[in-house]
Amino acid sequence: MRFEPFNGASWVDVGSGAGLPGLIVALLVKGPITLIEPRRLRAEFLSDVVSKLGLADRVTIECAKVERVQGKFDVITARAVAALDRLLAMTEHLSKSETVWVLPKGKNAQTELAQAQVNWHCDVRVEQSCTDPESQILVLTRVGAKK
Repeated sequence: MRFEPFNGASWVDVGSGAGLPGLIVALLVKGPITLIEPRRLRAEFLSDVVSKLGLADRVTIECAKVERVQGKFDVITARAVAALDRLLAMTEHLSKSETVWVLPKGKNAQTELAQAQVNWHCDVRVEQSCTDPESQILVLTRVGAKK
């Protein structure tokens, strides 16, 4: 997979909704994946799909707000959850020093990045989206709050 830092990396997808990108990632990688979705009906949908796809042995559904979920992950992803600054604040507790954030941010990626860099330091790689020529994916490493 394009953004997987190593084979078997653990992933968490925040605000999984209908399963994008979490379910797609689950089909492409071999490591454990946690899908976080606070809305009960959507979490039930995800659970049903995970079961039907035979992924229940490595995909966990957390029906909770991200702030209540525990664990440390190698990769954090989220699509259309919150502006980058707020998203980093919501998910920092799920990261470790080597965590990679893979964040499809659309047309406003650069604006969100500039706003986030007021409060956060990180190494950034910007990737072009394969699905929309005007959208970008922010790949962040070494993320930490500025003191």
